[in-house]
Amino acid sequence: MLRGVFVSLLVIIFISLGVFSLADRQIPATFFGSHEISSPSDWVQENQIQVYPNQIILNIDNATWASFTDTNSMDPFLDAESNAIEIKPSSAEQINVGDVISYRTSYATIIHRVIEKGTDEQGLYFIVKGDNNKLKDPQKVRFEEIKGVVVAIIY
Repeated sequence: MLRGVFVSLLVIIFISLGVFSLADRQIPATFFGSHEISSPSDWVQENQIQVYPNQIILNIDNATWASFTDTNSMDPFLDAESNAIEIKPSSAEQINVGDVISYRTSYATIIHRVIEKGTDEQGLYFIVKGDNNKLKDPQKVRFEEIKGVVVAIIY
């Protein structure tokens, strides 16, 4: 009896720590539960992606190519060897918490994740942070500073 309970518990733990596939869809499963972390918005719809045996076509309007420097701020999500596709959103309202944006500063273009969206006396702003950074970026990012939203990472 005790052995059966132990085996059942091991199976539950194994499933909870892994990912299982159901009809070619990966579904994360957790027995112990974890808090929700905001993911990027769905900027590219499934009907915009065409996969063929010898090529993949992404039908994304106004897309630009992005590459990165080795700052480690977004590890492990992206690094210097990664490449990305980004698009310029038409309005600040399109950008949500979880999206990865590139924005211009006086010294560089920075690519970090939106962790907060708010409004103040100057209008809509975004607070961003590198995934691998302990602290958020010190300034509020305004829509006019945003160069693009990362919609695909190519490793």
